[in-house]
Amino acid sequence: MIRCVRHSAVFCLLLLAALPVNAARVQLVEGTELDDHPANRRSVIARYAEPRGRILAGGRPVTGSRDTREQLRFERTYRDGPLYAPVTGFSSQTYGTTMVEDTADAQLSGADPALATLPFWHDLSRGRPPGGDVVTTVLPSAQRAAYRGLAGRRGAVVALQPSTGRVLALVSSPSYDPGLLSGTGRAVRSVWERLNALETRPMLNRAIRQTYPPGSTFKIVTAAAALDAGVVTDVDAPTGTPAPYVLPGTRTRLPDAARGCGDASLAYAIQWSCNTVLAHLGTRVGAAGMREAVARFGFNDPGLRIPSPVVPSNFDTDMSPDRLALSSIGQFNTTATPLQMAMVAAAVANGGELRPPYLVDRITTRGGGRTVSLPRRGAARRVMAPMTARLLRRLMVDVVERGSGAPAALPGATVGGKTGTAQHGPDNSGTPYAWFISFAQGRGQALPGVAVAVVVEDAEAVRGHISGGGSAAPVARAVMAAALRS
Repeated sequence: MIRCVRHSAVFCLLLLAALPVNAARVQLVEGTELDDHPANRRSVIARYAEPRGRILAGGRPVTGSRDTREQLRFERTYRDGPLYAPVTGFSSQTYGTTMVEDTADAQLSGADPALATLPFWHDLSRGRPPGGDVVTTVLPSAQRAAYRGLAGRRGAVVALQPSTGRVLALVSSPSYDPGLLSGTGRAVRSVWERLNALETRPMLNRAIRQTYPPGSTFKIVTAAAALDAGVVTDVDAPTGTPAPYVLPGTRTRLPDAARGCGDASLAYAIQWSCNTVLAHLGTRVGAAGMREAVARFGFNDPGLRIPSPVVPSNFDTDMSPDRLALSSIGQFNTTATPLQMAMVAAAVANGGELRPPYLVDRITTRGGGRTVSLPRRGAARRVMAPMTARLLRRLMVDVVERGSGAPAALPGATVGGKTGTAQHGPDNSGTPYAWFISFAQGRGQALPGVAVAVVVEDAEAVRGHISGGGSAAPVARAVMAAALRS
């Protein structure tokens, strides 16, 4: 009998010892697999069991959380949702995350181990620390000025600080309220279907996810290439452009909207946007020279992030001379995001040095405490010679002070700009896009304070009167004024 009791006791001890071993196996070996199992809702429930971290603009939160008292307890809320939607994106219990909500999801949701007060504590407890705060670079006054300037018209605005690359404004219009997508259920699905069915595509982030023919704003890139290559040595001297200018290898005459473009100087051509002069200079720089120049500005770069991925702007790498001429004035297959063209203006304003743009300044623990992450920022690169930048700066200032960009002028500030009217559609039958790129430096300021790119898709004007100076420049002016005041 005693022997049987002893055996039973040993067996029970083995069972007791097996319990923690099995628990450890489940937790440490199979834990990840079980967490990811489709039937396991614990990770989803845990994700929404605590309020999500905040996204801040100008030091104030533009997001929050609402306690629903349901199984997925906390839903995302947005302050001025349509205004900041291109920055924040959405965090939906049904459709996932986009923009900053996506790129900083680990920190906002509390999944990042760096948020923990004690190392490895939350790994052992399988809990989550409170979600962190994401501090953006957005300047609320500039963001509002851009949003109001577009006034619901299809288009986008990007404003950068040239000396740092900080994104001061990122607006896409028309916009949407991301808070309507936060939860679950029939109402959320209905909103999703309605937004995706709209012809205006309000959930498309036109500032970084849509490319447009840049039209005459691209002439700044071509002018930089011509000056750096030595094709132009005196911006005030005649360029030798024949009038009329016939596209190489064709019988097609390239028209000019302005007068006096035949054999005009580069200064005159930029001031009055002569197609013929810049197309001719592009062919003289050559395909290889133009490819190198546009690459320095960021065209054809699939790796650009702010930290959300940016659609690459395009400049064809293999084309005939006539197509090179058209591409050099922002036509043919040349396309650019508004962010890309803001980078062009910023490079000119910053003496030829381009600072990669970034939207997230830092990530902290909840309430603005300890900094847990400083997002990686790319190194500055020189895209043109300092003298080239100084000359282009002068020419862009002339556009505003004595040329087609007069609506962008600001009292008490030096403003440079370039207008653009980009044709598109079959046989250029579509309503042209109105472009304006610019920079501004306040009186007494050592550095330019802001560079802006504006594109308006559906400019409300008679087709023949549409221009970047008339439709887009006033929007840029309001954004620059707001940025300089701050």
